[in-house]
Amino acid sequence: MTVRAAADGAAEGRAYRRLVLRIDDGNQKWWTLGAVAFSLFMIMLDNTIVNVALPSIGRGLKVGVSQLEWVVNGYTLTFAVLMLTGGRLADLYGRRLVFEIGLALFTLSSLACGLAPNIGTLIAARSFQGAGGAMMMPATLSIISATFPPEERGTAIGIWAGVSGSALAIGPLLGGLLTEHVGWSWIFFVNVPVGAVAFAASFVLVPESKSTESGERPDIAGLLTSGGGLLALTYALIEANEYGWSSAKIIGLFVAAVVLLGSFVVVERHGRTPMLDLALFGKRTFAGANIAALLVSLAMFGIFFFVSLYMQNILGWTPVHTGVVFLPMTVLVVVSAPLAGHVTDLIGPRWPIAVGMVLLAVALVVFSRLGARAGFTDLLPGMLIGGFGMGVAMGPMTVAALSTVSVDDAGVASGVVTTARQVGGTLGIAVMGAIVAAAESVSQLDPRFPLQFVQGFHDALRTGAVILIVGAAFSALLVRGLRVPPDEQHRGDRDRERDVCEEDGEAARRREAVGAVRQLEDRPSGAVRDPRVDRVLPARREDVQQRWDDEEDGDERRDPAGRIAHDRPEREGEDAEQHEVDGAADHRAGDARR
Repeated sequence: MTVRAAADGAAEGRAYRRLVLRIDDGNQKWWTLGAVAFSLFMIMLDNTIVNVALPSIGRGLKVGVSQLEWVVNGYTLTFAVLMLTGGRLADLYGRRLVFEIGLALFTLSSLACGLAPNIGTLIAARSFQGAGGAMMMPATLSIISATFPPEERGTAIGIWAGVSGSALAIGPLLGGLLTEHVGWSWIFFVNVPVGAVAFAASFVLVPESKSTESGERPDIAGLLTSGGGLLALTYALIEANEYGWSSAKIIGLFVAAVVLLGSFVVVERHGRTPMLDLALFGKRTFAGANIAALLVSLAMFGIFFFVSLYMQNILGWTPVHTGVVFLPMTVLVVVSAPLAGHVTDLIGPRWPIAVGMVLLAVALVVFSRLGARAGFTDLLPGMLIGGFGMGVAMGPMTVAALSTVSVDDAGVASGVVTTARQVGGTLGIAVMGAIVAAAESVSQLDPRFPLQFVQGFHDALRTGAVILIVGAAFSALLVRGLRVPPDEQHRGDRDRERDVCEEDGEAARRREAVGAVRQLEDRPSGAVRDPRVDRVLPARREDVQQRWDDEEDGDERRDPAGRIAHDRPEREGEDAEQHEVDGAADHRAGDARR
């Protein structure tokens, strides 16, 4: 086979791969986002898909309500407690590595949940599921930060937020369908093939990245104090309504949380390699974004949890019917989140966050006007307003937090934001649950129960609306325009210029190697061999030609300004080829003369 024939075959192979996969330097980052979003959907789906299956799980495993609560709480605890740790480990050891470890743990734990023969095994497997999710969740955001340049990050995170919100909203419907028509085990089994595909996709499509700072090592004291403090805080919020907010157990847990989190602050302030730079909270934008994350999640989980209870316990709807009613909200989240991300790229995150929080407050007020009898049309306005508000607020608040840190610290910053969201959701359920419980004085079998529940439901939602309005004002005051960290400024341009310089140097070496190979093929008998041939002989000529052809076929190369030269004339490649042929002929003539 001649060198030219080998080159033609290699070019055809590359063209086929591009035709089938459509992956090149220009769209690689969007393939990465797709792989990450696919896994994200599975994580967020598990936050709500289990709730509607709890009665069936209780009947299947023959357990009561107090044990069933820990099917949800076991996941919530480990998910919230390990989020910050997962983010830091991703920065230190590799974001794709930690993401894939978490994905494997989540998938295997889902299989164990579906096969669980008793409630103890199920709760343990759910706890491991939460640990896997805690490793994956912050890694998704840090991968996006490392992959996308600052000017496109808002759009990418908007898509991320849309996927997250839609998974939360569609969870009740999917859970109801699987539980009613297949069995409760399949709400876990469905994760197994999805996780396997996501693992393969992330291995192929997600590039590895990690912190470039030297001397970094795990902050063991910080990991232990932050984990212990979040564990005590989350457990206290979960059990506060069961034992009473003024009980010795709950007060003791809150005191332990304060002591451990205070110790975390001391450790981080004086440690040599802190896992979290506390100076971040001195930045108004970072603080405002985390306040927004906590309060938006408070409202979101309040809507998903208590509106679901209202539809099933008061209106008497089935889980599937309840899930169908949430579909308009899902559609609005999917549509509005990417648009809000694009707007954030243009004007910054401040006003999208504030507007989204106000819309969520309006949605809570609309829901608070529902009575003991209602239909789909009564619920629809609140669903539409709430869905639009979630989509508008979720992405920009994440963009605001990540815009204040460098890519090296994106993992731990993502961990802080996602921890704020999880604690906010748990706080929302605890506080609103306490308000609803305070209005109830009779059992669910009493005819007066619906009216008492509705009264507490109204008070809880109105309280949430007031909190959101205050939070929107604080966010508007604290969050500033989109600001790129100093080490991120012009990073994209520098990287592109460096890549072009490296490509040009490699192209020169390839041309030299190809000239030597051609000389070796055609040199006259007895001629002195060019010394370049000695550097080429150890390699196969096909490999040399492959590398040269890659350069010649480089229509995706970037210029120093970052523009992709898709329309480079074909004659440029032909001129380069002719130049190589002429060069080889000159060398042969020189050898003959010698």
